[in-house]
This record gives sequence, C-alpha cells and structure tokens, in this order.
Amino acid sequence: MKKLNNKLDLAIIGLGYVGLPLALEFAKKRKVIGFDINKTRINQLKNCIDKNREFSKKEIEKASFINFTSEVKDLKHSNCYIITVPTPVNKFNKPDLDALKKASKMVGGILGKGDVVIYESTVYPGCIEEVCVPTLERFSKLKFNVDFFCGYSPERINPGDKEHTISNIKKITSGSTTKIADLVDDLYNEIITVGTYKVQSIIIAEAAKVIENTQRDLNIALINELAMLFGKMDIDTKAVLDAAETKWNFLPFKPGLVGGHCIGVDPYYLTHRAKSLGFNPKVILAGRDTNDGMGKYVALKFIDQMKKKNILIKGSNVLVMGLTFKENCADIRNSGVEKVIKELKKFDCNLSLFDPLTNTKDIHEKYGMHLINKLDHNSYDGIIIAVAHEVFKKMGINKIKKLCKKKHVIFDLKYLFSKQEVDLRL
Repeated sequence: MKKLNNKLDLAIIGLGYVGLPLALEFAKKRKVIGFDINKTRINQLKNCIDKNREFSKKEIEKASFINFTSEVKDLKHSNCYIITVPTPVNKFNKPDLDALKKASKMVGGILGKGDVVIYESTVYPGCIEEVCVPTLERFSKLKFNVDFFCGYSPERINPGDKEHTISNIKKITSGSTTKIADLVDDLYNEIITVGTYKVQSIIIAEAAKVIENTQRDLNIALINELAMLFGKMDIDTKAVLDAAETKWNFLPFKPGLVGGHCIGVDPYYLTHRAKSLGFNPKVILAGRDTNDGMGKYVALKFIDQMKKKNILIKGSNVLVMGLTFKENCADIRNSGVEKVIKELKKFDCNLSLFDPLTNTKDIHEKYGMHLINKLDHNSYDGIIIAVAHEVFKKMGINKIKKLCKKKHVIFDLKYLFSKQEVDLRL
C-alpha cells in the first residue's frame, strides 16, 4: 500500500481551520496543492499570512512543498483530493451541505480513473455515499468503487490548542473498499504520530464523529442547568464542581456559552438523519435548548446584578471582553457571545467590544460595531469576561478593575478569577 501512497498527488480542498493544518503537516512529507475558492485567503497564504493566527509566518514559510491556489486547473494533475469545507446548519437548524456539494461538483469535474476523494467535513451518517458520491458520479461520468473511490476521516482539529495539534490527535480512517481503507489509513499515518483507528466502513466513521460533539453538548447542557439551579440557591457552582471532581469518574465539564462549528451543530445533523428514518430522538437535542438559551441567561443575570447595585442600565457603559467561540482562537463564527450581545442591545447600553485576537472587519460585518483597541480607566459600569483568552488572564483582575467606575459589575463567565475577586460567576 505504501507504493500506492507514493503515487498519490495530494490536493487539500478548503484551507480554513481544518484544511490549512492538514496541508502544512502533509507538506512536511510530500508535495501538496492547497486549494481555496477565497482568493484573498490564497494571496495571504502565499505571503505566509494566516488571518486565523493559528500559524506564524515562519511556520508557513517552512512549507515549501505547498502550492497555494484558487485555480481549479491547478488541481488537474492531482489524484487524491481531501475535502475539508465547512458543514454548518441554516437558520432552521437544518444541515447546510451547499459547500460540500459544490466541492464535490468541482472535484467531480476533474476526477480521473483511479482517483481517491477523502472527506473530512462533519456530516450525518450516510451523507458521503448518499449525497457526495452521486454528485461525484454525475459530474465525472465515472462509476463509484470501479473508476474512483472514497474515504472518510473526520477532522478532530481543536483551534487555538497548541498542545493537541493535528499530529498528536488519534485519527479515525475509513474507505469505500478494503484496499482503499488501507490506503487512507496508511496515508494519514504519515502525519499522525499517535496513530490512527481504522473502522469497517465510511458510515461508522461518520457516526463516530457526529456523536463525539453530541455527547459533549449534552454534558455541558447538564452543567449549565445545574449552574442555573445553584444560582437560585446561592451556591457557588465552581465550588460544587471542584468537590464533585474529587471522585475519579466524575466528568470535569464546566458551564458556559456553547458555540463553534461542532458542538452546537453536530446534534442537529444527527437528529436530521434520525428524523429522516422516522425515529424521533428524545435525548440528542435535549441539551440544545439549554445551551442555546445561555446567552440570554447570562445577559439577564448581568443586568439584574447591575440593578441590585443601583446602576442605571440605560446609557450605562458595558464592556464585553472576548468575542471568539473559544479561548486563544481568532474565529468568531458561531460564537455563543453573539447571543449575549444581542440581548444586551435590548437594554440600550453603550456596548464596547474588545478582543485582541480577532479583527475589526470581521466584527463590523457581524455586529455593525467596531472593535475597540484601547481600554480606558474608570470607564465601565459593567464588564463581562466572556472568553478565557490567556491575554485576559495575564492582565489580571486588578488591571480589569481599574477599567471600571467605582460602582460596577464584573461577570466572569470562565472562572478566570476567584469568587472573591468578581461580582458574578456562572
């Protein structure tokens, strides 16, 4: 199989948080074409700039084996395509497969006999062979598992995490035939130092991926509900969790805003598949209402505390620190902070948004507001620390308090500081 792998000309389709790390890692071993339809993104990468701040200029410069392109014609000599495009949900929380279908259509138009298409995007069980394969067949005029083959190796990238990088996260692999499954597994073993886990079929790999984050979503929802209950009982949630975690098998989840491209999305993909089969799941989405409602809960709890301190809400100066979907990451898409901001706007506060990891253009497009880049002392009636960026932790609570007026509220959503140092915690 290694002989076959040596003949693979690799193209990574989609250079976001999943595709770029993959392309850079493979480029340490072999020549890679990195493709993205976003010409601005390609031009930035050619200049060794990653706007997501996951990789430094020096790290991209080292990837001399990569050819970054937005031209489809540059893919025609490839024979192995790894598709890493986003698979979000629409406003009705239904799977949005547009990017996946377009990528399959594009690859189908240049697919040759013997080629392999590997998908990494999160999907519902059965999606690859029911949606992607027919698209590849239609636009290539080739027959699946005769003229071309498919694999599925779901992404497990953790943006912003410098410890769990792509090479040391175990990878699930699968293929449409036994031979292709071996080929896909062998290919990923070139870059995954901790090894792979080859499963019997593509649909098993699809199902395994989609339940990983569904399980996390449910666990976080439980802790969020407990935090709401303990709040009514005036019990410190963090103290309760610390005590419970002394038992070896207690799962160490924390309350908070749930966002990102997986945890808040994958349960809807799994439910979509379940309902298409006439199965009405009772547990899969049980936590979604709780987690989706956390933004409103946080905003109202914050406003209530301001009222208790006799702070006039209308016209008050409120600072939101952290806008990304998770700590130490530049990505604001699907951030749980969005719902907090939306709710706060109803109270006619003077909102200021601060996040040194993201950029003004993205924030302006999303919120119609500009990021502030300077924090003024004695200016804020209230501060919500919404994301646990390391830079906020290093600022320290004393510097943050100096930003506030004498009478103020500081709401620490992420337990960056002790209960005694802030006014509110979840």
